Amino acid sequence: MAEPDYKDLGFKDIIVDRDGAVITIWINRAKQRNVVNTNIIEELIRIFELADRDDRVRVVILTAEPTAPAFCSGADISGGWDVLWQEEAEKEGPQAHRDGGGRASLAIYRCRKITISAVNGHAAGVGITALQLPFDLRLVWAGAKITFPFVRRGIVPEATSSYLLPRLLGHSRANSLLLTGETVTPDSPHIRDLYHQILPTRDAVYPAAKALADELAAHTSQTSVALAKSLLQHPGDSIEENHLLDSRVMRITAGSKDGAEGVRSFLERRPPKFVGVLSKDLTDWFPWWRRMDVKHLKTKL
Repeated sequence: MAEPDYKDLGFKDIIVDRDGAVITIWINRAKQRNVVNTNIIEELIRIFELADRDDRVRVVILTAEPTAPAFCSGADISGGWDVLWQEEAEKEGPQAHRDGGGRASLAIYRCRKITISAVNGHAAGVGITALQLPFDLRLVWAGAKITFPFVRRGIVPEATSSYLLPRLLGHSRANSLLLTGETVTPDSPHIRDLYHQILPTRDAVYPAAKALADELAAHTSQTSVALAKSLLQHPGDSIEENHLLDSRVMRITAGSKDGAEGVRSFLERRPPKFVGVLSKDLTDWFPWWRRMDVKHLKTKL
């Protein structure tokens, strides 16, 4: 694919910049408290799909423009819940509806690069469901107020949160958050384990996320990350199935250029210089985005 110039893609509600192997996305609706509208959903889907296919990119950070009063105050419901529906899809019947936040969550979750949510402000609703849960790592300001307010607004948790949150924190903690709708801070026992790092000030969140992204971009293998994410997202139904899956993926990575470089750099006591890229080095028969087929793997082993 042609390498995109991320500054010239015509985004309206996000600002995107690429610094080497790291892309930063700033939510840019400060005057609206960064509420999510239909356009920002489409822009986020587009940018994560582009980042997934761009071999130059190894890490993607999402954060809020620093002058905003909140990281994200939820969905823009100033016109009621109609914002949640796609009129064209509704013409095909109720089963055709796809929640916009969920579509964004899937684009983020399926991105094969390392994804980081740098939560430098308060977050409500979709500001935590779609803009935090599907990410690989989350950093947050200690003073942020966080809420899943859905049952207090007469609707249900969206954006795949009822799938992701119990898997991230366990059903008990997910119940405490989703069924009460209470407002918590990152140090709450209900949610603190969601975060890779809790920072003392808002201004400290993005620099910490960027430093982490730079370190990961420099020292991790693009192909290893993609396959490790696939194993995490699509585990087998038993320990025996997982044994088949990780055995096969270990064989693929151990025989790769990056696998050889990992050994050399360790023996030579130097940082690795990984050159593997997804467009060339991820085998076609091993589709990362689908459930790994154990029966198929048995024929390959």
